Amino acid sequence: MNELKNDRYLRAVLRQPVDVTPVWMMRQAGRYLPEYQAVRAEAGDFMSLCRDPELACQVTLQPLKRYPLDAAILFSDILTIPDAMGLELYFTPGEGPKFRSSITCKADIDALKILDPEQELGYVMDAVRLIRRELNGAVPLIGFSGSPWTLATYMIEGGSSKAFTKIKKMLYCQPQLLHQLLDKLTYNVIEYLNGQIKAGAQAIMLFDTWGGVLTGSDYKQFSLFYMHKIIDGLYRENEGRKVPITLFTKGGGQWLEAIAGTGCDAIGLDWTINIADARRRVGRQVALQGNMDPAILYACATRIKQEVKSILADFGQGSGHVFNLGHGIHQDIPPENPAIFVNAVHSFSSAYHR
Repeated sequence: MNELKNDRYLRAVLRQPVDVTPVWMMRQAGRYLPEYQAVRAEAGDFMSLCRDPELACQVTLQPLKRYPLDAAILFSDILTIPDAMGLELYFTPGEGPKFRSSITCKADIDALKILDPEQELGYVMDAVRLIRRELNGAVPLIGFSGSPWTLATYMIEGGSSKAFTKIKKMLYCQPQLLHQLLDKLTYNVIEYLNGQIKAGAQAIMLFDTWGGVLTGSDYKQFSLFYMHKIIDGLYRENEGRKVPITLFTKGGGQWLEAIAGTGCDAIGLDWTINIADARRRVGRQVALQGNMDPAILYACATRIKQEVKSILADFGQGSGHVFNLGHGIHQDIPPENPAIFVNAVHSFSSAYHR
């Protein structure tokens, strides 16, 4: 594989010295870019785009051609795993993801497939290999998965949810059944992420989008416990480099110390927590990623730069910060505004790395 020309993302996430704070954006390859919309139309539908390695590669690289980002992230979807396990994912315009089957009982869980990533999810592995080749060492490639808890919410609810009543009913009335599902998902996530690492992913991100809907004790038992198992099961070195792992629990700011205790290298933060407070609590143990409100990117250039300066000042001197949004970029953000954001991070952060 080619030597990395820009490794500041990998260095920062391992709390090693960098010249400027690295930056990338969650959902940076996606709907806010007109060139993405063109490829999406060519593919016909979202899952056809995900399943075509050449188109997935093209979409992954699109934001890097517009902005001086410090990392690429694989274009895929967290729900590829439950789809491959047999639930048949589909998307309805304006309604989000849905499954043709959902999990309601033990027989449904028993019927779920144990995955071989090169078989059922071979299109993802092919995309990783192709993206690495096309990147040619420009920046590192981040692979990812949804957390077992987050995947389970979609599998039990049958799609998106606001109240999570079905999965919480199982959690409180049939906890062992839910644990059986989470255990099976954990095994598949480990295999899937290790497959991505072998195919060329140089860092891993675990998205626990719905961990924040749990109580503190339930979060540790039904979400964090399984993410810890995943970290313990992942390859931590490949191609002569450490493979760093970032955990992101949306709404998880109250559990930072417990998250840091999993052995992850970095914690993703949403915008509801001050990064200075987060660094005081866990900054010596892990790197921090985040945490600008994505909606700031609707604002004028002056306001965007002001927010960047504020977050950089809150984090303060030294490495261990990967600048990012506190969640995914919104689909109606003007495409010129991320350029203001990314350039501001690089421009204003050099003073914090002298």
